[in-house]
Amino acid sequence: MTTTVPSARDTRRRFVRAALMGVLTLAVVSVPTDIIDTPLFSREVPVRWWEYPVVALTVFLTIAWFAIQGPPPTERASQRPLGGVLLAVFAVGCPVCNKLVLVALGTSGALGLWAPLQPFLAVISLALLTAAVVQRRRRSACSTEACAPQTQPTTARQ
Repeated sequence: MTTTVPSARDTRRRFVRAALMGVLTLAVVSVPTDIIDTPLFSREVPVRWWEYPVVALTVFLTIAWFAIQGPPPTERASQRPLGGVLLAVFAVGCPVCNKLVLVALGTSGALGLWAPLQPFLAVISLALLTAAVVQRRRRSACSTEACAPQTQPTTARQ
C-alpha cells in the first residue's frame, strides 16, 4: 500500500475550503436566528448569553471537520456534521420566532416548553459535531500504512 503526502497546494485548498465552510456556517446559523443583527430577520426574545459560545463552537468544529484530511466520508458520516449544524440553528433560535414551534406549541408553549429545551439541544448539537470531528480525525490517522491490515504469509498445504 502506498501513501501519498498531500501537496502544499492540496493542504492550502483544504484550509481555504474549511474557512469558507466556517463562514457559511456562521451565516446559516447566525443570520436567520438574528444573532448577527440584520434587517432581514428580527427577534422577539433577546439573544441569551450562552448562544454566542454555541455559535462560536459550531463554527470552530465545522472548520475543524473540513480542515482534517480524511478518506471520502460515507453518506452517514457526512450527515453527522450537517445534523449538528441544523440542530444548532434550532438551539440558538428565538423560541417564539420559530413558526414550527409556534404552530405546535403556541406562544406560551414556545416560552414554557421549547425555550428550556434549547440549551440541551445545543449540547446535543455540539456533541454531534465533536463526534464527527473525532471520527474524521481517527479515520485520517488510518489513511496511512500504519492502519493497513497485516497479511500473514500463507504456507502451501501438501
